[in-house]
Amino acid sequence: MTTLLRAVIEASGLSRRKAFAAIREGRVTHEGVPLVDPSVEYEGGELRLDGERLQAQLAAKTYLMMNKPPNFVTTASDELGRSTVLDLVPPELRVLGLHTVGRLDRDTSGLLLLTNDGDLTFMLTHPRHEIEKEYWVRLAEPISEEQLARLSRGVELDGERRRPVRLESAPEDTAFDLTITLREGRNRQVRRMLEAVGSRVTALRRVREGDLELGSLPEGAVRRLTADELWVLGLG
Repeated sequence: MTTLLRAVIEASGLSRRKAFAAIREGRVTHEGVPLVDPSVEYEGGELRLDGERLQAQLAAKTYLMMNKPPNFVTTASDELGRSTVLDLVPPELRVLGLHTVGRLDRDTSGLLLLTNDGDLTFMLTHPRHEIEKEYWVRLAEPISEEQLARLSRGVELDGERRRPVRLESAPEDTAFDLTITLREGRNRQVRRMLEAVGSRVTALRRVREGDLELGSLPEGAVRRLTADELWVLGLG
């Protein structure tokens, strides 16, 4: 799914600012009806700008990996005007319908996939598929053996017991303390699990999703998935 703003940008070539203004000014119509909310979902149909039809072409399937920095939200647009991860995607990689595969909290960094392939999004995000997600965690204070044991046994969140798949020390050459692997993606789950045992997260980075690894991709950078990575996803 994409927003009206994103559809107008992709179909018209306008900048984000100019497309936003055109919608707000009532210059964009959908099936003849003016739309003035840039964040409304666009599900297809005729768009016109100043009476001229916008030709939104069916985009080829696109698969991207981003190293998300902190302080970016993973929605297509934000009512508070905060920066979104789509703002980081270079123009040559933007396609109609591009969206994030799942979400990362605003304060969390690391591996984030983007695509316009809804089937892949479903495969990677539906709970029944149990895709592993690995995180590096930096803590405010050293965690005790007792706290680690409690975390390994599982903690109560939202009325259910949640436990990590694996819990290990982070690599020594990083500034992180702990590696935690989950097969779930509850809201702020890693932070809340550690809070439940009396520990506070100061930085969190996702480094793996399934068999895809963040590797050395610089923070804020975006790239296409390689042929090998597409093969791992069953797309090669």
